[in-house]
Amino acid sequence: MTLKAKIGLVAAGMLLASTALASAQEKVKIGVSIPAATHGFMGGLNWHAQEAEKRLEAAHPNVDLIVVTASDPSDQASDLEDLVSVQQINALVVLPFESEPLTEPVKQVKATGAFITVVDRGLSEPGIEDVYVAGNNTEMGKISAEYMKSRLKEGDNIVILRGIPTVLDTERFDAFMAEIDGSGINVLDNKFANWNRDDGFEVMQDFLQRFPDIDGVWAQDDDITLGVVEAVKQAERQDQMFVVGGAGMKEIVKGVMDGDPLVPVDVLYPPAQIATAMDLTVAHFTSNGPVRGRYILGAPLITKENAAQFYFPDSPF
Repeated sequence: MTLKAKIGLVAAGMLLASTALASAQEKVKIGVSIPAATHGFMGGLNWHAQEAEKRLEAAHPNVDLIVVTASDPSDQASDLEDLVSVQQINALVVLPFESEPLTEPVKQVKATGAFITVVDRGLSEPGIEDVYVAGNNTEMGKISAEYMKSRLKEGDNIVILRGIPTVLDTERFDAFMAEIDGSGINVLDNKFANWNRDDGFEVMQDFLQRFPDIDGVWAQDDDITLGVVEAVKQAERQDQMFVVGGAGMKEIVKGVMDGDPLVPVDVLYPPAQIATAMDLTVAHFTSNGPVRGRYILGAPLITKENAAQFYFPDSPF
């Protein structure tokens, strides 16, 4: 082979290598659409999303994470349109504000060829997402009911404060009711409290006015729990009942650590799950390992004995 031919081959090889490197370094755009920090859990989730964004972009210079927050379902649907039309995302990590209104918008993002990761609140139509990440809602309901059964006897009365109409709320509620069925414990009523402290306060006030005999409250969520506790204390009925919440809010966990009889336990449902979802989505583009599937995190019972390992005083939630 002549020297000229060899130089030509080397040059061609360098061009191919340069093209491959440029291709490898092309930005991967990942949209992250989550509800705004309207209450404690979402405040924690927003914080974990921002921390994950900084960590992942520092580790992967070719990854661009675009975090947007929405104040309601229509706002979130509009955000998804912008992420596709303006940002031209390759993937979407989405925690739906509500399941039903966001199913079609997410489906439209999927139709563009984007990789879809759904977090926490499932969509109302199965099979749209490539990855699903959530706390264990079924276990959360079951563990809460098991604790109720351990503390109460046949004929005792409880009330239930639910979240908002989503797949995960249904999973929690159905699992709780299935476990409590046959125990003889009476469920006086259940109402949605929108995972909100003020709504929890108002719903619990209504329950306290209507039911003179309440032995236990399943608040399902720690933001709701704060409102419930306030209502119970205002009514001076804290010696008559106990409250079981959920998520692992630091104020609630501290109360469990200190032996608060009104809130003796909590059930974990970590807001850091958004970081797990972002890690997995980035891994789809940066690793050669498969990531598609369902990732369901545990929901352990937080008691006075183990609360210290779940207490993070520097966390926003």
